[in-house]
Order: sequence, then C-alpha cells, then structure tokens
Amino acid sequence: MTRLAPLVTTERLAAMLGQPELRIYDCTTYNEPVPQGSDVPYIAVPGDKTFAAGHIPGADFLDLQGEFSDTSARPLFMMPATAQLEAAFGRHGLDASKTIVLYSIGTMMWATRFWWMLRSLGVDARVLDGGFDKWKAEGRPVEQGAPGGYPETIFKAAPREGFFVDKSAVLARIDDSSTMIVNALGPQFHRGLEPSRYGRPGRIPGSVNVPAATLVNAADKTLTALADAEAKFAAQGITRDKNVICYCGGGISATIDLLMLTQLGYDKLTLYDGSMGEWARDPGLPIETDKE
Repeated sequence: MTRLAPLVTTERLAAMLGQPELRIYDCTTYNEPVPQGSDVPYIAVPGDKTFAAGHIPGADFLDLQGEFSDTSARPLFMMPATAQLEAAFGRHGLDASKTIVLYSIGTMMWATRFWWMLRSLGVDARVLDGGFDKWKAEGRPVEQGAPGGYPETIFKAAPREGFFVDKSAVLARIDDSSTMIVNALGPQFHRGLEPSRYGRPGRIPGSVNVPAATLVNAADKTLTALADAEAKFAAQGITRDKNVICYCGGGISATIDLLMLTQLGYDKLTLYDGSMGEWARDPGLPIETDKE
C-alpha cells in the first residue's frame, strides 16, 4: 500500500486553504513544571490559549492528554482504547476521507505524536514542516479566537499491529541482535549524567541515542535534510533490516525519530509508549548509565 508523504510545507498548505475536505489541527501541549518533590514529571497543559491567540485559518484544536490519552494511566499521554479515539476524532470532524494536516507550536513533536497515533489506526495525515512558528514567521494568515470546529464524522479505525509496545516487549528485546532500541532524549539524559524528572537517571540497556532535537533545524524548526538524518541513524548502527523501537520521556519526541525513519524508508518501527516515564520508575526494570 502506498502511503501519503508525512510532511507538507507551509507553501503547500497555504495553497490548500479553503479546500472543502481540508482538516487542519493544532496539536500543541505544554509540559509545565511541577512543585519540587512531586511524583509526576510535569503537568500537561493543553495549548488552547495559544490557539485562541493565533492559529492557521480554519483550524481546530486537539487536546492530547484531555481527549486522546488514557487518563487512568499513570504515565501521561498513553494510548487509550480504540473506541475512545474513534469517538474523539469523530467529534473533531476527522476521518480517513479527509486531507488531514497537523501542526504544533514550539516543537513539531505534538503533531508527530498525533501523526503516529493516526497511522496506527490506519489513517494517513501530514505534519506541517516547521509548524506554526514557521507559518507565522513567513507572515502567512492567522486567525484568532476559540475553535469553531468541523462537522462531526463517523471515524472508523482500521488498527494496524505493532505501532506501540509495552515494557515487557522492550525488556524481551534488549539482547535481541535483530532489534535496535533508540532513545530520542538528549545525550546528557541518555548517558545518565544528570538527574531525570522521570525517575532513575539513565537509559534502557543497550539502547543507542539519536536525539530528536538533532533532527530539527534550529533556525526555522523544520526537519533536517534526509541525508543528514540518514547519517545520524547510520552512525548508531540502525539499518533497515533491524526492528527499531523508539522511546523518549513520554512517547512524544520519539515520534520525530519515527517520522524521519519513515521518510527514509524504514518500516520495522514501533514506539515504546510508556518510555522513561514508566521504565525509570519501575525498580524491577534494568537501567544503564555511563557513570562509573
């Protein structure tokens, strides 16, 4: 099956505005700090206020933690039941027949998380390269106010296996030579040299490090060139014949790695949904650092 290219440029989206089947969604969430001693790594705050202050014309807003996550789970942002997602996406006028564009503010990782979720449900979407930051910097049209919303639809998922794995699946693959486990957090956290807000410092044993931040151009927040990304993954021994498990702190920034790998033609990809928010807090799971 030929899949839709996962990225769309600001120029292309500007030309698409007004098309009747176009559905644009701001996916922004903010991770706010918590009081010292708190047992959660951050507070998830939906980006509805920044949406009201300015958004791409016609866009709707998606609240990842509030509507599209399992709120009963201790780690934030965990994938909920398919029925919950079908109802939530349907309320927002989304289905497989629509042209879906996702964006976020500050970082593309909130949009790429929704992109990965939708792919797991059998629906193609596109992520706006550079997000709202690039759109606004180019002087493109901006609306203000609360979301008007799209007409509701019936969203019918066609779930695809293997897009998400749990801690037991990751644990079973640690010494599997056919699998690469990829950490998308920064190198200081991968090496375990700094305290971690997720719990024990360090990484999943044997995992390699391709920080999501290194796959993004700082100047305009677009994703780096494919050749540059290919070199970064290759340097860590990641090849197309391997099964690749990506993780980060909360299963969000790792989806930037997954989008880049998808663009590069890798197809044995999965996301450890709980990531370090789960792994680091479970004393029964092994952890590795560079400390002597």
